[in-house]
Amino acid sequence: MTTTTLTGPTTGAGTVRRGPLRGLTWLMVRQHRATLYSVLALVVLGSAAILHLRGEMTDTLNAAGWPEKELTTPLRTGQLSTYLLLALGAFPVLLGVFVGAPLISADREQGTAQLVTTQSVPRRRWLIAKLTVGYGIALVAGLVLSALYTSWWKPYRTVFPSAWLDATVFDNTGPVLPAFCLFLTAAGVTIGVLLRRVMLSMAVTLGFSAFTNVVWDQIRNGLGTSHRLTYPLNGEPPNIPGRQDLDSWVGAADGTLYGWGTCVEATDAAQNACLKQHGIVNNVVEYLDYDQMPSMQWTGAGILLAATVVLTVFVVWRVSRRPL
Repeated sequence: MTTTTLTGPTTGAGTVRRGPLRGLTWLMVRQHRATLYSVLALVVLGSAAILHLRGEMTDTLNAAGWPEKELTTPLRTGQLSTYLLLALGAFPVLLGVFVGAPLISADREQGTAQLVTTQSVPRRRWLIAKLTVGYGIALVAGLVLSALYTSWWKPYRTVFPSAWLDATVFDNTGPVLPAFCLFLTAAGVTIGVLLRRVMLSMAVTLGFSAFTNVVWDQIRNGLGTSHRLTYPLNGEPPNIPGRQDLDSWVGAADGTLYGWGTCVEATDAAQNACLKQHGIVNNVVEYLDYDQMPSMQWTGAGILLAATVVLTVFVVWRVSRRPL
């Protein structure tokens, strides 16, 4: 009887494989090649769509004489842009469900993970190789798509249909998209390690990803330090480029704030009487400005990466100490 080990895979008539990928790394890439090719296809399609849409926007703006001339109508994008933004938002979720969740659970469910304990490769080294492949796929894909989308959005941000604080921009540019890809992939791996069943792990990861997106929508605005702007009730607010309003009130001279709908009356006389009674003389707006975007994105990415590290440490500890 011959014993096959996970070290030194051979090609041909017993010759050791030569190339940049050898041994366990080559084995892991080969095992997950279908996933790798699928993600690569998605990245290529997404990259082509981004480059096409950027070219379209450049042609439209050049024809309109922008930036020398201001746009007389809002810039519109077609359905392809809508589909692309939806796909970018869903991409980290797809990685969590189809890359992260099956990464360990598939081997455990099929029984191939048990072979690790009979081979010369230590269990922890096998696990690190698996995680390196899974995380590598997620990180590279996220970096490529984020870089391309940022290069499209940034030069045209003042006329872009989406504001910088919208999820379609904030979550898909800079470091946030690759950080999200890593986090949801790590979450899928963790869920797969705990549940040990592929389909169940994928379903739970999908639900967890949806919950994460809801929580993230609440966290996003709190990543920056908001400012307050006060100006006369019937006056025009000062022009602050890229200002994103979070909340608004009407206020009295002593600083007391009232809800925006206070003193909305049926007649001007009644409204003026209400304003006088409460001493309301100002509009007050709480906002974030565009200059805060980089620090907010890096703060958010830091939170996601820290959570990724915590999940990864837990997975390594769990797999190292529990039977496969």
